[in-house]
Amino acid sequence: MAPVVQFSACPQEDPSCAPPSVPREFRGVWVATVGNMDWPSRAGLPADSARLELLRILNHAQRIGLNAVLFQVRPSGDALYASTIEPWSEYLTGKQGRAPDEPWDPLAFAVREAHVRGLELHAWFNPYRAKDPTAKGPLAKPHLAIQYPSYARQYGRYTWFDPGEPAVMRRTVRVVLDVLRRYDVDGIHLDDYFYPYPELRRRREMPFPDAATFARYKKQGGKLGRDDWRRRNVDLLIDTLRTEIAKAKPWVKFGVSPFGIWRPGEPAMVRGFDAYGKIFADAKKWLANGWVDYLVPQLYWGVEQAGQPFGDLLRWWNAQNSQLRHVWPGLADYKIGDAPARWGSGEILRQIDTTRAAAGVTTTAGSVHFQMTALLEDRDSVATRLAAGPYHARALVPASPWKGQTVPRTPAIGITAGRGGGAVLTIARRPTDDVQWWVVQARAAELWRTYIIHGELSEVAMTTFAGPAAAVPEVLALTPVGRTGAAGSPVAIRLR
Repeated sequence: MAPVVQFSACPQEDPSCAPPSVPREFRGVWVATVGNMDWPSRAGLPADSARLELLRILNHAQRIGLNAVLFQVRPSGDALYASTIEPWSEYLTGKQGRAPDEPWDPLAFAVREAHVRGLELHAWFNPYRAKDPTAKGPLAKPHLAIQYPSYARQYGRYTWFDPGEPAVMRRTVRVVLDVLRRYDVDGIHLDDYFYPYPELRRRREMPFPDAATFARYKKQGGKLGRDDWRRRNVDLLIDTLRTEIAKAKPWVKFGVSPFGIWRPGEPAMVRGFDAYGKIFADAKKWLANGWVDYLVPQLYWGVEQAGQPFGDLLRWWNAQNSQLRHVWPGLADYKIGDAPARWGSGEILRQIDTTRAAAGVTTTAGSVHFQMTALLEDRDSVATRLAAGPYHARALVPASPWKGQTVPRTPAIGITAGRGGGAVLTIARRPTDDVQWWVVQARAAELWRTYIIHGELSEVAMTTFAGPAAAVPEVLALTPVGRTGAAGSPVAIRLR
């Protein structure tokens, strides 16, 4: 087909055709479904409205410069996707176990639409929560607590799966692997709810009711004390998931977002909740052993906060990173405008600056925002300031070289007439090319603009790359990026 725009290959020695390097930084956001926190806005929302809300979230994420969405698909032993293992979530349809009135799969939709926008999509699971206080209706088959009531424990306002029950771990692993195999997700993500945060009764902590499970462990010859046994149960889940994910799809990242303090006194000035001793999460071990591809410690405190200083905690976590995995702190955008915290958007920008300054030999730059609603509402102009400031230039997710360093083949590119008229960039993509993203960089009026396009595409409308005042680019450069983040060599063409 004859080209509608004349072009020629750029000589490698021509500096005007050499695109600038693209920044590497993880810019994520959590999209919570439990209690309808971020999506959908209410249980039982019609499918068309739910899809529009999800598109609004993804469009906003792309518009303000994010590159990853952590989408909660299993809040409480339920599913916000088509599952034969667990029931449809009440937060989606209004009643647990009820399928959507119009058949559709929110996770498949989210993956497809995120990739179209150059966003990674990580499936976010809660491993042990069986019922949240925000749930209004009863549990339904095939919920694990209905199938096997002996695996569930009532603990304060919550129903919890007992992490000491081996079948509970097997169920979580089975659910994760089912999603991993059926959906093209870029990551598997767990939040910080392992053993439950302590519930109070008459101002005293209630004990978690796992005495019978622990007694069975001891009867079978177990030697650990109860606290170490509980930590071992959580460790086993993390290590098993890490191993099974790597077997099924070695390029998919596995990440966990633990509470931001491992133990009080680590580092010395830190005070606060003891995640190691109270919810039995030894995230320091997971990072040091390389059991996670990324860790997102929830550093929900200010840069200058006494007892929990953001920068000191981040540097401490980075210092534990002997296996050179990713450490990307969680940021508390939800506190913007909150009366006790009285945070402004400037606090989030300071934390991003601190994170970038701390990145270096042991870790890569990045952070994850909680929660999406704060960004959608643009509280104190936080989204506007992110888009105009630290996220102004598009960024690629950092590479994960321990997951593979295969450099993708650089294809030939050209410009032809599109089927519906207009010009398209054509990419000579082979079916065997293992490319996750095309980085297309367009130079117009001596300025370069960067676009991240999904690697499945072989044609892209040229209108996508029109600069200010719809200026036709003078140069187009394309760089392939593989599934583990390794980038190939760029190829460039000059337009006439």
